[in-house]
Amino acid sequence: MKVSYHGHSVVQINTNGKTILIDPFISGNSLTDLKVEDVKPDVIILTHGHGDHVGDTVELAKKNNALVVANAELSAFLSWQGVNTHAMHIGGAYQFEFGKVKLTQAFHGSSFITENNEIIYCGMPAGILFMNEGKTIYHAGDTALFSDMKLIGERHPIDLAFLPIGDNFTMGPEDAAYAAKLLNSKTVVPIHYNTFPPIKQDPTKFIDLLEDSNGKILEPGQAIEL
Repeated sequence: MKVSYHGHSVVQINTNGKTILIDPFISGNSLTDLKVEDVKPDVIILTHGHGDHVGDTVELAKKNNALVVANAELSAFLSWQGVNTHAMHIGGAYQFEFGKVKLTQAFHGSSFITENNEIIYCGMPAGILFMNEGKTIYHAGDTALFSDMKLIGERHPIDLAFLPIGDNFTMGPEDAAYAAKLLNSKTVVPIHYNTFPPIKQDPTKFIDLLEDSNGKILEPGQAIEL
């Protein structure tokens, strides 16, 4: 299994001939190495409804006939735009042919703001557990630190975790380092930082704070083999 990082919170998983994209914020993402016209996902998994995570989902899904996996409200909203979706919710798991997906809790918001300044509720935010080839990947999405991360790690031993460190909207480096301790992931990669001025961070500070996990900073386009 090959897992690559592509700026902000964009993660790509290649497993058993399938390409899975998590939170494909490409257009408007100054840190990504991806181009919408070059990306061909089979599956898109979303953590929540904010624009910097849903990103180019509709265009990518329609162009590639990709399945979009998201919470029920966000799935409904996207299906109205002609996207093929599979609705889930927090605590639920589903065995797809490309791997098993389970949604965990996350503490954040989830909404879409229209051009008419209307806020559309997009369901509760989530983290993602992806399991295939005997490996478990955890993408925390946008979240604060919460104590049940320990339970997540105990119930599902994690090989690779992606944790936000940007602060302001999510955990900062200190809380993210404590989250890594609770999760007890073998390897931890920082995400959701430096894209916008309010989330400017030095990822080496996060790595230096880690106690029990192997921290790895991935530049956009770099990958880890599991």
